Amino acid sequence: MADTKPTNPKDVVGSGKLPLELVPSTIDAYASLAFLEGALKYGRFNWRVAGVRASIYKAALSRHLERWWNGEDVDPATGVPHLASAIACIGIILDADVCGKLTDDRPPPAPLGDLIEQLRGRMPLLRELFDGESPHQYTIKDCSRGESPAVVRHLAPAGGHDRGGNLHRADSGAVPTAAEG
Repeated sequence: MADTKPTNPKDVVGSGKLPLELVPSTIDAYASLAFLEGALKYGRFNWRVAGVRASIYKAALSRHLERWWNGEDVDPATGVPHLASAIACIGIILDADVCGKLTDDRPPPAPLGDLIEQLRGRMPLLRELFDGESPHQYTIKDCSRGESPAVVRHLAPAGGHDRGGNLHRADSGAVPTAAEG
């Protein structure tokens, strides 16, 4: 048996090299699927040539995250998970910036960090006011899988599918009550 050098888990953290091994391979796998979708639609690495605006990818990122946050895990048209597409959006912004192809059209900055800290200071009062209350904190687990909120049902064509691929019955167009939804 060859002599082996004992390893210490702290070696990785203490190394001066960029620890690329810390990025989970699952991220690469999901990102690859999302980047394949983009390559088939727009051509691979198109942003490195054409350039991109930060606002366009921030908006796409927000749409993917919001659809995921609201219970749609996978884009019904492509089968690509929304979180994979979110990774691709962020990756394109980072890569375009490094390559000098990002048009930084973010709005003028607001003092958001200061605001968050100021609002955080109001939290103890709210907690004190509602101390002793224990309302049910609803999550997606409180809905049956694929159930859509009343607003989405209202906006969907009667008897058709909404953009999330959810089937809706034809009705009078009235917004369902919480008990119905």
